[in-house]
Amino acid sequence: MNTKSSQHVQGIRLAVQWGFLLFCLYLGYTFYRFVLHFKSDGLTPFVERPAGVEAFLPLSALVSLKGWIVSGSINSIHPAALVILLTVLLVSLLLKRSFCSWICPVSTLSELFWKIGDKLFGRNFQLWRWPDRMLRAVKYLLLLFFLVSIFLLMSGDAVLSFIESDYNKIADVQMLDFFLHLSGTPLVVVCLLVVFSFFVRNPFCRFLCPYGALLGLLSRLSPVKIQRAEHACISCGGCNRACPSHLDIMHLTRVRSEECIGCLRCVNQCPKEEALQLRLKSGKVVPGWAFAVAVVIVFIGGSVVGRATGHWHNTIERAEYRQLLSKPAPRHF
Repeated sequence: MNTKSSQHVQGIRLAVQWGFLLFCLYLGYTFYRFVLHFKSDGLTPFVERPAGVEAFLPLSALVSLKGWIVSGSINSIHPAALVILLTVLLVSLLLKRSFCSWICPVSTLSELFWKIGDKLFGRNFQLWRWPDRMLRAVKYLLLLFFLVSIFLLMSGDAVLSFIESDYNKIADVQMLDFFLHLSGTPLVVVCLLVVFSFFVRNPFCRFLCPYGALLGLLSRLSPVKIQRAEHACISCGGCNRACPSHLDIMHLTRVRSEECIGCLRCVNQCPKEEALQLRLKSGKVVPGWAFAVAVVIVFIGGSVVGRATGHWHNTIERAEYRQLLSKPAPRHF
């Protein structure tokens, strides 16, 4: 992959990122109109609920996965959540942690912020090695907490009961309300993360996101990885400076780290043709455009399969939504 073609791939990546971000905003607005119809007692027009909003219910998806294992069937409350989770896991298994750098809207905004910070301050800041490692461990601890809580501590009956609970049925509505009425400690935390993102690259993704931690662990099994050819490398350090995860690519032969998000920025910055390329384990070069196409096809393909198999739209009727949204939000302990 030469410099010109890799720069072209970066343009594709940004287009894919922002395309998915705009689509998420469209889903959010459509879902808001869906909820508003019921909360206004039918004064606003009814719109169909977009099942894609279940992408923002990763915990419900994990519970659904446990429920699938226990019962042998995908529940009809939030089926799209499980389909999207399985699709993202498949993307990571096949194509590194590319979901984080090509699709995730949080990562897209975070990248925008640190790029603005780089322009304003002339650089981004990197934490010292030991606090960086300690903070990166937080997301793995959070992941461990959720996996143990759901897959070890929750009984099969408790999982099935949770899936059918009023709390879970409108978990998407509660998520919407959370962001629409952000205040107090959550607002402070979000603001701090946004501010921090101008100085440090992807702080939420690198330090706090348990979803990213899970994808990173799976990505170690991916057959495609960035590979450096020692004979062609001129040790300019451009790859290290470009890497948003601060990996020492210049001294690696094959980048196996779970922190690699498959953004191909290092390849883009490499001035020497063939020094840094995306390769299969067999050694075959994977063109950047082919990687981009594969990421999009696998991710979108998951929703296509979900629709085709009837595991996409939920089975909650309008009358039940009207009843659930007309009373105080249910709590689950």
